[in-house]
Amino acid sequence: MKARAATIAAGDAAELIWLLEHPPLYTAGTSANPADLVAPDRFEVHKIGRGGQYTYHGPGQRVGYAMLDLRKRGRDVSAFVRGLEQWIIDALAELDVTAERRCGRVGVWVTRENAQGVVVEEKIAAIGVRLKKWVSFHGISINLNPDLTHFEGIVPCGIREHGVASLSSLGRDVSMQDLDAALKSSFEAIFSPTH
Repeated sequence: MKARAATIAAGDAAELIWLLEHPPLYTAGTSANPADLVAPDRFEVHKIGRGGQYTYHGPGQRVGYAMLDLRKRGRDVSAFVRGLEQWIIDALAELDVTAERRCGRVGVWVTRENAQGVVVEEKIAAIGVRLKKWVSFHGISINLNPDLTHFEGIVPCGIREHGVASLSSLGRDVSMQDLDAALKSSFEAIFSPTH
């Protein structure tokens, strides 16, 4: 990923999006608070150079690494992050899931009624990026059907007051192929073709 971003920055490679799944692991972004690693021995912990705090990656979660050249896309980091959020929101809309962004909280959020009849807000997708020479790397993660108990070993993204959701926990029976198709069809509407 870093090598590809460097070749994009040098003008020797085209932009690229990688869609993948990781084995169970925790990642620590540059703002990670050690106190937010609740169960340090549960999974491997990887300190990585993206922004943000602790997050979980694992089976049933679509991770998207976005290596895009922001020199051709306005050199606006805030607009780029909003674009990533909108990409996810639009893809989830294609799967009949209403998702939204929240002021002051990066990522994508859903609301639902819990077992007690209380409406709760939960994070369904996380964003953590890094830029070098105006080329992005790292990216997004969307919870399709991961084991949500795996998030209990961390304070996800440093947010204690809200839980984590998945398409499965919302009652949506969606395959990874369905999610990938929605991501592909919504990408160009937000970012235009890759260069």
